[in-house]
Amino acid sequence: MDDNRIQFYALYLTRFADGFGFITLITLLPTYINVLDPSAVTVLGVTLSAGFVIGMFTTGFTLAQTAAVIPLSWAGDRFDKRLVLLGSLAVGAVAYALFPLVDSSLAFVLARGLQGVAVTGASLMSLSLVGELAATGTRANHIGKANAANFSAAIFGSLSAGALYEALGFTPIFSIIVALLAVASIGVRLYLPPDGTTVRGFPFSDLALNRRILTLTSFRAQYAVAVTLVRTWVPIYAGVSAAAGGLEYGALAVGVTVVAEKLTNMLCQPYTGRLSDRYGRALFVFVGGGLYGLVALAVPFSPAVGEALGLPSALPVLGPLSPAFLPLVGLSGLLGVADSLREPASMALFADEGTAEGGVASSFGVRELVWRPGSVAAPLLGGYLMTDAGMAWVFFVGGGTAITGVLTFLAVLAYSHGAAALTEW
Repeated sequence: MDDNRIQFYALYLTRFADGFGFITLITLLPTYINVLDPSAVTVLGVTLSAGFVIGMFTTGFTLAQTAAVIPLSWAGDRFDKRLVLLGSLAVGAVAYALFPLVDSSLAFVLARGLQGVAVTGASLMSLSLVGELAATGTRANHIGKANAANFSAAIFGSLSAGALYEALGFTPIFSIIVALLAVASIGVRLYLPPDGTTVRGFPFSDLALNRRILTLTSFRAQYAVAVTLVRTWVPIYAGVSAAAGGLEYGALAVGVTVVAEKLTNMLCQPYTGRLSDRYGRALFVFVGGGLYGLVALAVPFSPAVGEALGLPSALPVLGPLSPAFLPLVGLSGLLGVADSLREPASMALFADEGTAEGGVASSFGVRELVWRPGSVAAPLLGGYLMTDAGMAWVFFVGGGTAITGVLTFLAVLAYSHGAAALTEW
């Protein structure tokens, strides 16, 4: 492929559309919980609790992602990443068109499964193409820009989802997402030529045993639990009823809480990506992951912080809230800063190994697959913790897992590659 700036822009647009759809569902998740009112169900004589059903609202999505990773990664390396990307965008358009029609928990879980396949394909192929187009010394910077486009969509999606739902209901929101995916598809078709980097065989298996990737896996497998719990439950904590352990804010206030994390992440990633290109990517993975865990541990204390500081219980436009709102927004913003240190550096390390071994899509596929066990189990764990142990324990477990992840990463890195690897990678 020619190193043409407009090709990067077409891929950034794809990341924008993908992020807009994903964050809309995250923002509206507490609304769907309230509307569909999940309850315990009995399947084949086994009673599944309401917490399990709530967990499946996210786990249905992640299970579909898990099933899709290997075939989509293989198809991207073996055939044409551009064609796989276009197919994923089409599947996404169908999934989002179905969400206004769901009228039961089962229908919602199935629609989220279809969304999971689409999001996985769009993410894998767009990032793989960015990794191929970018030179090694600028790879984290370009990936950071692609992620910034994703987060900018998350900001607009969070705010518009809350406002549009309160004014018009579900249908207009999902119509906008379908239109965005159509525009992104046109951009990919017009400006990205067919991918000529065909790889025969099955590079996925070789990359899964790559020493550097195995070292990253020691961190990423645990960190998946942390991020899935925290990122999913911050809006749930903000939006569900007080009886369920939440703060019971409206959809717009929930959107602001989500936006805080996305805004700081968007603003920081191009800069932190450039710094990790210069000073060592492993160091940024370690610091970012550890900081994320510490901030997550503080989230349940936002009501106490708000009360201690005498913060307002109502704000213009947002209306009645509670003193916990501003601390929660601030902590959400700090979560974005922490993750901006980790994410472009981590992605660039996987892209480096995939490019060197001739299977960049498979490299990102390994990255995704390592994430899946934690992201599948975490929502079920979160549903249990929320309903049986208390909302605060979701964040205690999430923050603690991030911290154990970075400590494991440091130990494996030093043992397998030497202490200097923390700044040399």
